[in-house]
Amino acid sequence: MKKRKRLCPAPGVLLPERCRPAAVPPSPALRPGWMGMGRRAALSCPGADRRGPLHLLLLLLALWGDTGYSQQQTQCRIQKCTTDFVSLTSHLNSGSDGFDSEFCKALRAYDGCTQRTSKACRGNLVYHSAVLGISDLMTQRNCSKDGPTSSTNPELSNDHCNFHSKVTAREPGPGEKPQPNYLFCGLFGDPHLRTFKDHFQTCKVEGAWPLIDNNYLSVQVTNVPVVPGSSATATNKITIIFKSYQDCTEQKVYQAVTDDLPAAFVDGTTSGGNGDSKTLQIIEKSSGKHVEMHARYIGTTVIVRQLGNYLTLAIRMPEELAMAYEESQDLQLCMNGCPTSERIDESSGHLRSAYTLESAIAKCLEKFQVRHIYFHSCVFDLLTTSDANFTAAAHSAWEDVKALHPKKELWIIFPTNGNTGKTPALPAIMLGLVCLVFVALL
Repeated sequence: MKKRKRLCPAPGVLLPERCRPAAVPPSPALRPGWMGMGRRAALSCPGADRRGPLHLLLLLLALWGDTGYSQQQTQCRIQKCTTDFVSLTSHLNSGSDGFDSEFCKALRAYDGCTQRTSKACRGNLVYHSAVLGISDLMTQRNCSKDGPTSSTNPELSNDHCNFHSKVTAREPGPGEKPQPNYLFCGLFGDPHLRTFKDHFQTCKVEGAWPLIDNNYLSVQVTNVPVVPGSSATATNKITIIFKSYQDCTEQKVYQAVTDDLPAAFVDGTTSGGNGDSKTLQIIEKSSGKHVEMHARYIGTTVIVRQLGNYLTLAIRMPEELAMAYEESQDLQLCMNGCPTSERIDESSGHLRSAYTLESAIAKCLEKFQVRHIYFHSCVFDLLTTSDANFTAAAHSAWEDVKALHPKKELWIIFPTNGNTGKTPALPAIMLGLVCLVFVALL
């Protein structure tokens, strides 16, 4: 008769002699546990009666995962997932109130842990055994896939729905930084775009355009002409889709249009996530004028404002998530900027305006002490539209940079030559005239 294979430690891992195969009756709490996977015996060791066959099998999986086999896949973290599950359930008593709830929480945490390490564990037998075992146990214990999960160390906020704490808690690989790198993107005014790469452009982009489109978040803006005869446009509609992510949040859609800046998603809710976790939340800062969205599970913050008849947007997002997109999603203004054909050269002249260059400069100096790119965008918008609300839009955009941009040394951008969306800087012109006079006197 052909013998049935049983799960054993990898070659080279010796068990103490006192641990020998022996028939173990199923524990009432876990019956039949993973023994239903074709395995009819568990390890009999001192203390086995206290923990039951499941935990001995899990410990065996952890032991196997610590051998040379797992060393071949150093990024596979199934051993940690298993030992965390053991620590979460070893103290549970099947006869106590709340056992089923706590056990299901631990199983969901175990399941989430295996999902997060699935790519690195491809082909790992220990990993696939654990996945099958989790599914078997969830069916037997009537555990739902969705619901709260246990945390192995709440003090460290080791919560997979908290991006920042999750990243800072994990062990950095070779060449990796323990702290996440964040990117900033902003859109305001006629519109002026600051990309994730800190490139600054003024664009036409009339109609609907994607600012961001990755595996976690989609942001689309709609721009309309500001004044007849001008190619300049401004944003009157913003649509944001927070895509569903594990058990952290279901998909949520936010939409704002001119004169309707809601403090809720389109389904009427103000948050996403289970219970009181609020992994996604909308906060109204000023009724009808300023809202913020905080997506804790992806470490992302979005600010939407209305100033005058138009909308502005600013966003901070982790680089590793912003870069998670397919080739077909490469048309993203925040990532790659506006197409060359859609860019406006601000030095090419302006329509007749209620502002002169001098009065526009004076108006913008009321909001800005430094003549950086946001000051020059303010001047351009006044000369193009004669609408003083664009002064407030430029100033608010600058305030959003200071609130969200992760690198203070990159906050300020000064105009440069070329079609990058800057207005002529008067100080630079005056300096050029002085230099000409100086050269003439030599």
